[in-house]
Amino acid sequence: MGVGNRQRAAREYRGQIPSPGRPSVAWREDRVRFWQAIARGLSSVDAAAAIGVSPAVGSRWFRHAGGVNPCLAPTVSGRYLSFAEREEIALLRARDFGVRAIALRLGRSPSTISRELRRNASTRTYHLEYRASLAQWHAERRAQRPKTAKLVANRLLHDYVQERLAGTLVQAVDGTTIEGPQVPPWKGRNKPRRQDRLWATAWSPEQISQRLQVDFPDDESMRISPEALYVQGRGALKRELVACLRTGRSLRVPRERSRQSIRGHVTADVLISERPAEAEDRAVPGHWEGDLIIGTGRSAIGTLVERSTRFTMLLHLPRMEGFGTEPRTKNGPALAGRGAAAVKDAITATITTLPEQLRKSLTWDRGTELAQHAQLRIDTGLQVYFADPHSPWQRGTNESTNGLLRQYFPKGTDLSRWDVEELQAVAATLNNRPRKTLGWKTPAEALNKHLLSLQVAGVATTD
Repeated sequence: MGVGNRQRAAREYRGQIPSPGRPSVAWREDRVRFWQAIARGLSSVDAAAAIGVSPAVGSRWFRHAGGVNPCLAPTVSGRYLSFAEREEIALLRARDFGVRAIALRLGRSPSTISRELRRNASTRTYHLEYRASLAQWHAERRAQRPKTAKLVANRLLHDYVQERLAGTLVQAVDGTTIEGPQVPPWKGRNKPRRQDRLWATAWSPEQISQRLQVDFPDDESMRISPEALYVQGRGALKRELVACLRTGRSLRVPRERSRQSIRGHVTADVLISERPAEAEDRAVPGHWEGDLIIGTGRSAIGTLVERSTRFTMLLHLPRMEGFGTEPRTKNGPALAGRGAAAVKDAITATITTLPEQLRKSLTWDRGTELAQHAQLRIDTGLQVYFADPHSPWQRGTNESTNGLLRQYFPKGTDLSRWDVEELQAVAATLNNRPRKTLGWKTPAEALNKHLLSLQVAGVATTD
């Protein structure tokens, strides 16, 4: 059976349309309701169930948007036909209403109805048929205005973003490259669970976006939003760069915080409530926060973060002789390297490389690894304070830094593998990332500025 004259005229009017697949399962209003449910805290699966679509559809919407709400308008502009109006057109057309009668019922121009019937009617049947769902699908598909991604059009911006998102491997203090661990090839998923990850520059999308304004203050073409870096559906960046994001996730999801256990070695005079007020407001550098990040086999790395400048120093805690070969003895030395004596010695060796003016206080959690805090105060001049139980937010700077370090030292890996030089390379990488709270300066720049001010005041620096 050949094509009728009316079909041929309709096809010539709107052009040849290759089949773009099956019609959509939901309309704009459904997507708006989906993202409203996401904003209320529902998961993509629960949000999909709330609007009546399958979990796979909800997960696909969330994934394609990179976890970022596309901010769709609740309804289309009044100049366009809505799905309800298209349903009314289909019903009236089935009752043999003419174009002008339908236009009068809907309060639309007859030319609008005529154009709608010709443009969005089905031409796969012998007679032209108008179906509301198919017409809405054609209209939404035609309304799409895909644009060339900014990272595709601007090669300089593309190279800048890609270099700082992935970049080279970590460099040591002397400029040599530290390759880090050997990682398996990327398989198109998020970061591997409890496995090594690639050591790279790995600035966050927000850091890249804001640093562009510092590095190119007069070039408006060198601008991009953090959301554009999370949403990679247009193929502007390599999908493998998902593994270089700090969290290893391409979607924005909340992170759970672990609670610290209560310890009984803390006395009243070293509670955080006794800490001076200048440490709380971060106005004066020299107040530090510390903790351990734990790996397998009782391995650990110590972390020290300055509250004002966010400058980070890592403590090397090597295994002691006899670990793994000698039996453990009660109240004996901690052969794993993270005992109270080892941590005290590591902090002393690291913190004393700084001027005395930068050694004012240290806030720790209630771990027994700092049981020798009294001797530490004598050796270094650091006044030690302990946070309240189950209160990691009192050491928020250190907790946040530990989260950044997990990119290089994931949970479930042996942290005793890394030597002092490799730890210094990772610390230097963090200290040369721009920070939002520092006005997009790096911690190294902030600390250096303070050291120069001490030098001007006649105080000797570490140089």
